[in-house]
Amino acid sequence: MRRTAPSATTGARREGTAAATAGRAGQPGTTLPHSGAPAGGTASARRVRLALTVQYAVSARTLPSRTALARWTRAALAVPAAVTVRFVGEREGCRLNAQFRHRDYATNVLTFVYDQGSPLAGDLVLCAPVLRREAREQGKELADHIAHLVVHGMLHLQGSDHDDARAARAMERRETLILASLGVPDPYAVPYAGRAGASAVSRRRTA
Repeated sequence: MRRTAPSATTGARREGTAAATAGRAGQPGTTLPHSGAPAGGTASARRVRLALTVQYAVSARTLPSRTALARWTRAALAVPAAVTVRFVGEREGCRLNAQFRHRDYATNVLTFVYDQGSPLAGDLVLCAPVLRREAREQGKELADHIAHLVVHGMLHLQGSDHDDARAARAMERRETLILASLGVPDPYAVPYAGRAGASAVSRRRTA
């Protein structure tokens, strides 16, 4: 994959650099500030053209299928896009984070934007060992955690960011709404309710 400066987030809530951001302790990744492309998550997202490539540089066992990734990607997409989702190991994840963010550790997701035109073009690089570790530590289903990071990365790809508290809250709300439409529990809930809590909320809303 071609690479330019990426983005990601960190765990202590949100922090970033002028060049990029990344996620270590359970918060997802951030991107560079981009202008132009609108944020995703609209009702028309399913009708937006998506060219999706999925790459597994590690064992795909327990990782989501291309079908699931396409569903999550489309849910957060508001503009035509060509996106590569690549799962990597700790070594590649650490190398990329060091190369582009000068951070000597593997983060959960990095977002690379190549073209802000139409179609939008970019990559999401997800580090499988970090994702598995975070999901286990946070008591989350692995698929739910990956869905969250895919949605988060797709919003970054389209220009969303969380450089300050207000922007972070807005982005979290957008992520939570998109994830709810996919049947994924609120990843920011404290305490985390998981699927049992999400089911209870769903039953209350439909009662």
